[in-house]
Amino acid sequence: MTRETETGMSADGADAWHERLGWAFGLTAGDRAERAAALARLADARRNTQDALHRYNKTWRRRYSPRRKAASRNYLEVRGGSLPEALWDRPAGADVAAWPGLPYALLFLEWEARHPQEWTRHAKAWGTKQGLIRDLAVAHHDRTVRTKLADLVEIVVQRPYRCKDREYVRVARAVDAVDSDDLRGRLEAAARTDNPWARRHAGYVLHLLDRPEVPNTRHVWQSWLAASGE
Repeated sequence: MTRETETGMSADGADAWHERLGWAFGLTAGDRAERAAALARLADARRNTQDALHRYNKTWRRRYSPRRKAASRNYLEVRGGSLPEALWDRPAGADVAAWPGLPYALLFLEWEARHPQEWTRHAKAWGTKQGLIRDLAVAHHDRTVRTKLADLVEIVVQRPYRCKDREYVRVARAVDAVDSDDLRGRLEAAARTDNPWARRHAGYVLHLLDRPEVPNTRHVWQSWLAASGE
């Protein structure tokens, strides 16, 4: 089922999301051929989205609002089958835990975490990454989603820093508020490894989990590094 929001965008159910973007789960597949096929599908989707946007922009040169409205609707429909564009339409104020687009938001972040070079080459969107992480940093997700969020935190702390990775502290704090044992166990294990990135990042996240009142700022990070000897 689909309903129209006040913005004119559609808020679709899970079936509609799957019909448009079910192929995108191939972006995180272990099989290279499956991932390549998904990347090719994404390239087509993004090309179609840009073409639809170009057609919509051209209507602003004409005083013909029915054509402009049709072009706008076509653009919104086409971009709903592409990433990251489909993730820009979450209705304002809607509960992210109940949002049918949630699996695709998690997928987009997992793709960036597991295959950062492919993500950067094919769908780089730092603002979308930041916005999704902030939106997902709530404590009332179900256990399956909390586990997926813990997976993302675990992956990210073990790699060299990438743009907006610091936002994952929000996610760690949200998960820790409900299900601390699993996440803290993973972080403690990462902090004991020979990987210097993991020791620093996991140790810092644990430091902040124990101090929820401390802001996650560059100054706090640098002060912790200096104090820890890392």
